[in-house]
Amino acid sequence: MECKVIWTEPAIGDLREIVLYISKDDPEAAGRIGQDIIDTVEVLATFPLIGQRYGDTRWGEVREVLCWNYRIFYRVLQKKRLVEVLHVRHGARREW
Repeated sequence: MECKVIWTEPAIGDLREIVLYISKDDPEAAGRIGQDIIDTVEVLATFPLIGQRYGDTRWGEVREVLCWNYRIFYRVLQKKRLVEVLHVRHGARREW
């Protein structure tokens, strides 16, 4: 099932914060990690159910995939063929 991937404003903000934080010490690493997170999310367009089921939340069923030390939370709206990226969080941080 091919899906369209959209990033919510909170997820865009999360990615921006991650890249800015890492870039203070290592701008090249920040770029690589940011791009790897984007690339991981793009895989969800083709394989939307690849992520582990996280649980039911206020957004409905949420899944997560990992990239480096980051957890990417998303939901799949199968009828609309849509993957919605909700948040990107460091593994040591609270989910929400």
